[in-house]
Amino acid sequence: QVQLVESGGGLVQAGGSLRLSCATSGLTFSNYGMGWFRQAPGKERDFVAGITWSGGTTSYADSVKGRFTISRDNAKNTVYLQMNSLTPEDTAVYYCAADKTGWATKNVYLYDYWGQGTQVTVSS
Repeated sequence: QVQLVESGGGLVQAGGSLRLSCATSGLTFSNYGMGWFRQAPGKERDFVAGITWSGGTTSYADSVKGRFTISRDNAKNTVYLQMNSLTPEDTAVYYCAADKTGWATKNVYLYDYWGQGTQVTVSS
């Protein structure tokens, strides 16, 4: 059974930082591209960042470039999202997802597995 479990969310003041983790099991993690998405109330689920199976290529939404960093540890079957200089606009539920093609597409519909999400709230 495939499981993706996010952690590290919480309440932080604007300008602060958080590091999200997504621990996976039940899949060959090193074969999967991994993505982070977020969904604010009443809005669609949007791509935030992606990393290919090897970690060799990363991609980011324009809104988070220069502030967020995605990384992975294939030995620990875990993907991370370091979030710095947070703003209230970053408030959302953050989800990690696994893409079996290995390429971490920006398309939310092409991911195979999803975590349950972790809430990030940034106060002004």
